[in-house]
Amino acid sequence: MALPIEDYALIGDLRTAALVGRNGSIDWLCLPRFDSSACLAGLLGTDEHGHWQLCPEGDYESSRRYLGNSGVLETTFTTPTGVVELVDLMPRGDNRADVVRRVRGLQGTVTMSHEWLIRLDYGEIRPWVRRETICGEKVITAIGGPDKLILRGPRLPVATDHRHNDVFDVHEGDELLFSTTWVPSHIDLEDLGDLTDRIRSTIKADEAWAERCPADVPHPHVVRRSLQTLRLLTHEATGGIVAAPTTSLPEDFGGERNWDYRYCWLRDAALTLSSLVRAGYTEEARLWRTWLLRTVAGDPEDLQIMYAVDGARRLPERTLDHLPGYAGSAPVRIGNGAVDQRQSDVLGEVMMALEHTRHAFGAFDENSWALQRTLVENLARDWQRADHGLWEIRGEPRHFTHSRAMVWAAFDRAVRAVEEYDLPGDVEEWRRLRDTVRAEVLDKGYDAGRNTFTQHYDTTEVDASLLVLPLSGFIDGDDPRMLGTIEAIEQDLLRDGLVLRYRTESGVDGLQGTEHPFVACSFWLVSAYAAAGRTDDARALLDRLVGLVNDVGLLSEEYDARHGRMVGNFPQAFSHLALVQAAFDVAGKPSPEGPRPEKNRPGQH
Repeated sequence: MALPIEDYALIGDLRTAALVGRNGSIDWLCLPRFDSSACLAGLLGTDEHGHWQLCPEGDYESSRRYLGNSGVLETTFTTPTGVVELVDLMPRGDNRADVVRRVRGLQGTVTMSHEWLIRLDYGEIRPWVRRETICGEKVITAIGGPDKLILRGPRLPVATDHRHNDVFDVHEGDELLFSTTWVPSHIDLEDLGDLTDRIRSTIKADEAWAERCPADVPHPHVVRRSLQTLRLLTHEATGGIVAAPTTSLPEDFGGERNWDYRYCWLRDAALTLSSLVRAGYTEEARLWRTWLLRTVAGDPEDLQIMYAVDGARRLPERTLDHLPGYAGSAPVRIGNGAVDQRQSDVLGEVMMALEHTRHAFGAFDENSWALQRTLVENLARDWQRADHGLWEIRGEPRHFTHSRAMVWAAFDRAVRAVEEYDLPGDVEEWRRLRDTVRAEVLDKGYDAGRNTFTQHYDTTEVDASLLVLPLSGFIDGDDPRMLGTIEAIEQDLLRDGLVLRYRTESGVDGLQGTEHPFVACSFWLVSAYAAAGRTDDARALLDRLVGLVNDVGLLSEEYDARHGRMVGNFPQAFSHLALVQAAFDVAGKPSPEGPRPEKNRPGQH
C-alpha cells in the first residue's frame, strides 16, 4: 500500500528516478527514462502493481537522510533486536540503468524481509521471470517486450505465487549488496560491474557538484537540496528538465485533478534554468539551451508548451483503468492533453531564461538568437490571441493578465538583446508592441476600484501568478498597484497562511473539485514581499515554508496545511525552483547579470 507522499525520497541517475519509501519499498520507477513506462507502479495502486522492498520483519522505527550533499539515500531501521542501515542510489550509466541497495548490520541481529515484484507497463504486464547465469553470476531476470531487468545479490529471493521473497538475518558487520539493472531485452551484458565502486563514485560526483552551491543565502542546506533535486530532474544526455518524476499524484484526494508531469514544460524548464544560473551552474544552462534549439526547431507556429524528454512532440493523454490511483484518485493519466494548449506566457519565460544565459556567458549564440528572433516575430503577428494561461485552464481561453505581462516580457527581452549585443531584429516594432501590451495590461488587467491586478480581463478575481509581475520587470515591486495586488491576494487566496493558485469556485478551470495551496505560489509571495520592501514578512514566510519540506528536504506540488500532508506530484520542480528564487530574493541577490560587453557582435564567443 502506498505511503503518504511525504514519506518518500528521491534517488536518480540523471536519466530517470525512483521513489523510495521510509519502509524500504521502491514504489515508483520508470525505466530507462523519466517518461518511460513504470516497472514499479505500486504508488498508484497496490504492491501487486510492482514494488521492491527491503525492510525488517516485525516492528521497527526508521530514520533517513541523504549522505552529505549527495543524492544517495540512507535509511536506518531500529528494531528490538538490532539496527540495520539501507543505502539506496542510482549510479550513472550509459546504455543501462541501475538501482543499487546496500544492507549493512550496525548492531545486534535483525531479520530482514526482501520482496521483488516486477510488473511492466505500469503494473499491467507480468514479465517472464527466470534464474540464469550472467557473467558467471547467478541472477534473476524479468523480461517483457523491450525491457529486461536483472536482479543481483548474495541471496536471491525465491519465487512464490508470481512474486519473489526471502527472509534472512543480518548481523552486526554484515554487508549485502543488491541491484536491479535495466537493459534493452535484446542486449546481453558483458560486465555486471563492481557495485561498491559505483556507490563511492556516485557520492563523490554529487558532492563535487554541490560544492559550487552558494552558502550566503537563508537556509543554505535547504537551498542546496533543492538545487540537487532540480539536477536529478534533468536528463543529462538530452538536457530536458521534467516537471516531476511522477504522474497522477492527486491535487485533490479522491478527485480527478490528476496529471502526468514527467515531461518538459518550456516554462518550468526555463524557470529551473534561471534558478540554476542564479546559483552559478552555467554548464547546465548550456545543455538546456541546446535541448531547446533541437526541440523547437522548425516552424514557430508549431511551438508547443511541453515536450518529451528527448524533444518528441506527441504526448497523447490516456487513462490507465487497471490502476485504482493514489488514495483512490482516478483516473490515472499518462500523456498530457495540455500539450495542445496555447499558453502565451511561455515565450516570455524562455526569453528571460535565455537572457540569463547570455549574461552568464558574457556572449551570445548565433543559433540561439536566430531561434529567438523567429519566435518573437511570430509572436508579433498573433500576440492578441486569448490563451489557457499558466495553470493550463481546461475551460474557455481568456486574456490572462499574467500571460499578457509575459508577452510584454518576451518583447522586452528581445529589445534588450538588440540594444545590449547589437543583434539583428526589428527593434522599433518590438518596442512599439512592448509599449502597446503594457498599456493594455494596465488598462484591462487592473481593477482601479479595488487597486489590484486581476486574473484575466473579464473578471475581478485575483490569481497568484500576479505575484511574479515584479520579478519579470513588468512593474516595480513597491508600485502602489502591486502593493494593492499583494493585499488582495492575502485577502482572497490565503488558506492557513499558504497561497492558493486561484479560487476554483469561480469555475474558470472547467474542472470539478477543489485543490490545496500551491507551494510555489507561497514562495512567490516571499519574493513579492521582498520586492515590496516587506523584508520581515518575507523572511518570516520563508522560514515557515522551508519547514514544509519533508525529512529529506523535498517538496510536492501542493500542501494540505490542515492535515499536514503533501499533495500532488512529487518532488515538484516548480516548488523547488521557487524556493531557490525566494531565498535569493530575501538575500538581496540580483538575477544573474554577469559580464556585459559593450557590443558583443556576431561571431564573438
